[in-house]
Amino acid sequence: MVYFPLDFILEVLSMKEALSISIGSSKRDNAVVVNLLNQDVLIRRVGTDGDMKAARQMFRELDGKVHAFGVGGADLGLFVSDKWYPLHSITPLVRDVKTTPVVDGCGLKNTLEAQSATILEKEISPYLNQVGRRALIMTAVDRYGLLRSFIDADYDCLFGDALFSLGLRIPIRQERGIKTLATLLIPIVSRLPFKWVYPTGERQHQRKPKFEWAFEWANVIAGDCHYITRFMPENMQNKVIVTNTTTPSDVALFKSAGVKYLMTTTPVYDGRSFGTNVMEAALLAASGYQGKVDYRNFKTYFNHVAELVAAVGFQPKLQELN
Repeated sequence: MVYFPLDFILEVLSMKEALSISIGSSKRDNAVVVNLLNQDVLIRRVGTDGDMKAARQMFRELDGKVHAFGVGGADLGLFVSDKWYPLHSITPLVRDVKTTPVVDGCGLKNTLEAQSATILEKEISPYLNQVGRRALIMTAVDRYGLLRSFIDADYDCLFGDALFSLGLRIPIRQERGIKTLATLLIPIVSRLPFKWVYPTGERQHQRKPKFEWAFEWANVIAGDCHYITRFMPENMQNKVIVTNTTTPSDVALFKSAGVKYLMTTTPVYDGRSFGTNVMEAALLAASGYQGKVDYRNFKTYFNHVAELVAAVGFQPKLQELN
């Protein structure tokens, strides 16, 4: 029989857990213990390699046994211009969850990530003066905070939603174009199999560069790390990347491609930045948040997340790669 010290047992029992159940690749699984709001939180990510049934079963079986869930590798919905569009192909994943709060990162995307352009201006304004302020937002409909951040900072913007999600050579350069796209297409796209519009499982590791002209035009490339690494060209000389969920291999890829600066919007622990979904879950777990998170009633909830972000001191982190 193995005996554990009393202090170890008490520490484990008092620890909170934020669990991201992802339909992405299990190769990116990791766990780390961090202290948030004077509370130790176990942050854990578990991938199901695209198996939606396995993910739903895990959500069901662990409901009430962890303090907050993050939905990884997918969005429960899309928040565009103060309107929430549920993704009907994803919401069944968490339909059986009755007790544990569930988030997909929308709260952090519209609070923490919305600071990105401001931090860039603070940290590397002379460099941006030299190269210009042209931003490629890989997909704006699932990162509206990034859209607003760069528009408010007066960047020339290119939104890649039609390019990279739908494979259509339709560059969108105005916010109203994203609003129109959301109104017309999200009700249709939201009912398609999620894997049709976003890489899941092993597809997340496949490189398929396309629309290289969009990357060449931009000085700043911002958005989902899987989208960036999947579609970016081999040459990313002097580019600035704004993203998260980076692993050491992602950072090595960016460095070898010539990326000048890398900004991770979520904190880096043990050499990797975790997704907005699990970091938002970690904040809720540490704060003792209970109840259902309803992104349709976003104002009060976003304010709460912003207060938690300020309390723990989260902010996007910039590092120079080359």
